[in-house]
Amino acid sequence: MKANNLLDDIPNDIPQEIFQDIVKTDSLRIERIISQGQSSPETGWYDQDENEWVLILQGNAKLLFEKDNQLVELGPGMYVDIKAGVRHKVQWTDPDKPTVWLAIFY
Repeated sequence: MKANNLLDDIPNDIPQEIFQDIVKTDSLRIERIISQGQSSPETGWYDQDENEWVLILQGNAKLLFEKDNQLVELGPGMYVDIKAGVRHKVQWTDPDKPTVWLAIFY
């Protein structure tokens, strides 16, 4: 058994967000996401069929939720549990350093 570190192997250049499955089964998906300055497109929202629990391991991000136009700022150690059907988007990620997310879809 080999241990891995979610903060290893972060590229120096991140022109597009990186999505990497860590664990994937029929009922659970754990994903590492690496962002640096990326955000969701101006139009459209994430509107997922599954719940998503997301944790910031490193860096900073802002999530915008359509209901009440609520902006949630996240930093290291902060998480949010987004229920299926809750429309949201990534408003901002730190352009100066990588933001590493751990997302659990259930």
